[in-house]
Amino acid sequence: MSKLHFTTKHANAATVQHNWHVVDGTNQTVGRMCARIAAILRGKNKAYYTPHVDCGDNVIVINADKVVLTGAKMDEKLYDRYSGYPGGRKEETAKDLLKRRPEVLIERAVKGMLPKNRLGRKMYKKLYVYAGNQHPHTAQQPKELKIGK
Repeated sequence: MSKLHFTTKHANAATVQHNWHVVDGTNQTVGRMCARIAAILRGKNKAYYTPHVDCGDNVIVINADKVVLTGAKMDEKLYDRYSGYPGGRKEETAKDLLKRRPEVLIERAVKGMLPKNRLGRKMYKKLYVYAGNQHPHTAQQPKELKIGK
């Protein structure tokens, strides 16, 4: 066989290493930050990325209450939820949601950028979002990740 013939190495559960990343949301644009987080959760930042394998890392987001929305999105963007009962649909602006539960704003944005299947749900479980600058994941030795500005 020729030495010029190469085979593609696919990642599997035994070869993947899951690291920890900490993202500071202070003055970060929501969409840009969440797109980068979704890529890390999928594992697209690694050389051995394989679409059907969970290659991604764990991501901790701190200061979720200090994120920024550009333009008039703070007043015009609507988030809705539905209880399942007739008349159970409720709408909320981004400003109110950021004030009430800032973690949900980041979680919903990242979840929308992940695959809609079993693998995407598994990747989503590796996202940890906190409103303040404290988090309980101190034993994992997370790396600081600079996103944006």
